[in-house]
Amino acid sequence: QVQLVESGGGLVQAGGSLRLSCARSGGTFSNVAMGWFRQAPGKEREFVAAIAWGGSITYYGDSVKGRFTISRDNDRKTMYLQMNSLKPEDTAVYYCSASRRRLGRDFSDYDYWGQGTQVTVSS
Repeated sequence: QVQLVESGGGLVQAGGSLRLSCARSGGTFSNVAMGWFRQAPGKEREFVAAIAWGGSITYYGDSVKGRFTISRDNDRKTMYLQMNSLKPEDTAVYYCSASRRRLGRDFSDYDYWGQGTQVTVSS
């Protein structure tokens, strides 16, 4: 059974930084794309970033481009999201996801999901 577990969320002031981690276990995880999505109360799940298996291809949502950086360490089976210059509008539950099918920007591209970690940015 594939499991994804996020960590690193919390409360931070606007302009601050946080680093999220996503640890995966179970299953066979070769050639798997991974991504981050977020969902704020009353809003649809939003694409944040995605990274290919080798890490050479990354995608970012327009609202986080230039502020967030996605990376992965396949030996440690962990993916990261470095979030800098945080804004109150970044407040959301952040979800880790994995896909055996494609590197995509839509939640339907992903097969596995973590439980989410709360990020709250105060003004």
